Amino acid sequence: MTRPPYPTLVLDVDRLACRRGGRLIFSDLGFRLGNGEAIALTGRNGAGKSSLLAMLCGRLRPDAGTIRIEGFEEVAPVEVSHVVGHRDGLKTALTAQENLVFAQALLGEAFLSPAEALAAVGLPHVAALPVGYLSAGQRRRVALARLLVARRPIWLLDEPMSALDAAAQAMLSGLMRDHLAQGGAILAATHGPLGLDGVRDVRIGP
Repeated sequence: MTRPPYPTLVLDVDRLACRRGGRLIFSDLGFRLGNGEAIALTGRNGAGKSSLLAMLCGRLRPDAGTIRIEGFEEVAPVEVSHVVGHRDGLKTALTAQENLVFAQALLGEAFLSPAEALAAVGLPHVAALPVGYLSAGQRRRVALARLLVARRPIWLLDEPMSALDAAAQAMLSGLMRDHLAQGGAILAATHGPLGLDGVRDVRIGP
C-alpha cells in the first residue's frame, strides 16, 4: 500500500452545538485533528457521537459553531473524508465487489482495486457473493474496504470494531496505523480501544 503522504491539513472544530428533537445534545465542543493524529470520540449512548460524525461529513448542520479543514478551505469536508457509519451502508443485493466498484466510482481518486481491497481485509473469497449472504463481521469488513478503494485523508469511523472478531480487529488496527503513517487522520466514535498508540480522547457529555 505504498502511497505519497497526504498534504498538510487540520480539522478544526470550534464550539459546536447539536440539538435533536428540540433537545440540546451537546454544546461548546471543540478540538483540532491534524496529520498523523487519531482521536477516540467517547461518551455514553445518545451523547451525540454519531451526530457529530454526521456534522463533520456534512450530513447534519450544527446548531452553533464551525467546522473547517485548514489546507482544504475550498472544498466541503465530505470531499476529503471517508465515513463508515455504525450501519454498514451496503447494498445487500449487490456482490461485495460490486459494492466496492460503486463506492470507488462515487468517491473518486481510486487507490486499491476492489479485489485488492477485499484481499486487504481478508475477504478475497467473497468477491462474487451478494452482501446479503455474508455474516455481520464479513459485511463490516466489506464496509471498511471502502476506505481502501478511494484515497481520502480523513477517516470518520462510527464504532469501527463493531461485529469484528479479534483477528479482524487487529487487521483494522493495522490499516489505521498505515493510514496515520502516511499523514492521514482518524476520528473514531468508540466504546473500546482502537489498538493504536497515542490516541487522544475527546469525550462528549459527563
